[in-house]
This record gives sequence, C-alpha cells and structure tokens, in this order.
Amino acid sequence: MECDKTRQPAEGIDRLIQAMKDVFGTDRRRIAHALKVWQVTKEILAEESGSPRVVEAAAILHDIGIQEAERKFGSSAARYQETEGPPVARRIMEGLGLDEQTIEHVCRIVGSHHSAHDIDTPEFGILWDADWMVNIPDAFAGHSKDQLERIIHKIFKTKAGKEKAVNLFVKRKERR
Repeated sequence: MECDKTRQPAEGIDRLIQAMKDVFGTDRRRIAHALKVWQVTKEILAEESGSPRVVEAAAILHDIGIQEAERKFGSSAARYQETEGPPVARRIMEGLGLDEQTIEHVCRIVGSHHSAHDIDTPEFGILWDADWMVNIPDAFAGHSKDQLERIIHKIFKTKAGKEKAVNLFVKRKERR
C-alpha cells in the first residue's frame, strides 16, 4: 500500500465515527476510548509513516467487536474481540464505500489488536502504541517509573509511541 504523506484526516472520518457510535449506542465509555485512541494515533502518525486512512479507521474501529463478543460469548475477552471485530468493521467500511485494500488492512489490524498475531505493518504499530498509551493508566496503575519505562520499551512498537509514552508516564511522574 502506498503511503499517504499528506497527513490529512481520512476521507469520511465523521461518517466512520458516527457508524462506530451507532454500534456502541449508549456505551459512552467505549466511544470515549475509541476517540482517545484515534487522537493518539494522529499524534503518533505525525511522526511515523503510515496510511492515515488505515490508521484512523483502525483506531476508530479497533474495539468494534466487543458487543458482538459479549452477545455471543458473554465475554469481552481479547480473543473474542479479535474474532468478532473484523466482520463488524468490514460491514461498516463497505457501507461507507472504502476501498477493498483499506478494508482488508483495517480488518487485519482489528483482528490482531490485542495479540499482534501475524501483522507487523507501520499502521498496526501506530494503532498498537496508541491503544496501549490510552490503556497504561489502568493496566499498570501503581507501577514505579522504572517499571513503566521497561514496560514501555518492551511493549511499544514505534519510536514516536515510545517517546510519547515515556514523556507522559515516566518523565511526568518524575516531576511530581
């Protein structure tokens, strides 16, 4: 996939956000999470290469399978999200007229966003880091700055993501 260096918002992003909100309905927590991840992906994308269209769509839709996973399996476990998310994401993107190459890439990201199974694209790395950056405060509450720094360097995939996470969670913690 050719890299779009324009850094302009993905075409139809407002419609994609509305489609995500329609799926999540009154679940404000999940809507807010998706929008936070989307904001962080844009920050990382400003310093990394990748297709804005793919990155932004993946950010908005990365957790789109949660409700279907809960309906089918009574669980929002990562493996169920990764199974149920791609079909929901595909329906949304097809309905919005996105091209097949974008749809396929976004679905691969949605289907691996917890496990990193069999995908290592720049777009995946950006989404992975953004999702972790939003989740770190809950996932690693109470960890020391040294522990957080080791975790960040182990988990994060992009240089920009690592730098942003260290600045936010380690250096900010040092200044307290």
